[in-house]
Amino acid sequence: MGVVKLIHVGVGGWGGDWEKNAIPPVKEIERTAIVDGHEPTLRKAQKALDLPDAMCFLTLEEAMDAVESDAVLVTAPAGAHIPLSIQAMEAGKHVLVEKPFSESAAEAKTAVDRAEELGKILQVSQNYRFYPAPRMAQKLLADGAIGEPSVIEIDFRKWANDAPKEGHRHYGIAHPLIFDMAIHHFDLIRKITRQEARSVFARPLRPSWSKFAQEGAAAILIELESGLVVSYRGSWISAGEPTTWGGDWAIVGETGEIRFSSRVGGETGAEGDRLTLRPRGGEAKPVELEAMDLWGRSAGLQAFANAIKGGPMAETLGKYNLGSVALMEAAAKSSLSGAVEPVLIP
Repeated sequence: MGVVKLIHVGVGGWGGDWEKNAIPPVKEIERTAIVDGHEPTLRKAQKALDLPDAMCFLTLEEAMDAVESDAVLVTAPAGAHIPLSIQAMEAGKHVLVEKPFSESAAEAKTAVDRAEELGKILQVSQNYRFYPAPRMAQKLLADGAIGEPSVIEIDFRKWANDAPKEGHRHYGIAHPLIFDMAIHHFDLIRKITRQEARSVFARPLRPSWSKFAQEGAAAILIELESGLVVSYRGSWISAGEPTTWGGDWAIVGETGEIRFSSRVGGETGAEGDRLTLRPRGGEAKPVELEAMDLWGRSAGLQAFANAIKGGPMAETLGKYNLGSVALMEAAAKSSLSGAVEPVLIP
């Protein structure tokens, strides 16, 4: 099999960024059509990408009937992820879908089950896994570099509260911190520790000047299956020093501490990742990280293409992502109930 022929569904703001930054570096992919149900968005993307009418469609069904394709990339709004994924798989296509996979673990499981029934690859774009610092943190923890871990502390801080309140999409989406950002960090917790979450308590923070309809910030405690506790503090409304997109992490153990920050340069590269290892009572020293030709979304897309061509399956398959969705869902539920909520993985 040569290049993987791909239909891209959802070419608005973030989908447009996929077209600009994530898809072009992946030589294993040929994008054969774009789809968006909002015609002005579709035409804007068509003009920006200089595409003929024969490659631009208002529905996925029209695109699949008109062009040759092996797979579908879904970057439409989250509520459309599962219906579009199932539609594509039932038409014989493999699917790569943006995060969050779904807002419900039970709904996500229906797509996972359908993928198994149809023998199709269903992969989630959890792109923060494809950066060198968290990969090294996972290895060091598995190798016992700090002994048994005692606590994980994560901080994420950005300021996204300046735009006018009316008409700004981000302010009104459901759980803008938990669904839109913390899902990345929740997924990294599972990757790095190789553990599932058991329970979660989320305390939303809503100062009077926040323009977000729901939590613009939250303090979250997560208990993993071993009893290890993760303290997560995330904010879209922090006037403090911004963290990297991957957040600032401290993993403390019996014999030392791992600290790292990741996705420093956003989409510009992986060389900004930093990780230090400090033995108990000693000095923190930088650890050399692996060089990566592709990173983030591009690396995940390349892994998807290689799996379609017969290579190994990516670690972000939909069935492996259910624990991240379940943790996200439980955190959102806790933010509303005010109670500790169990993490229920279907």
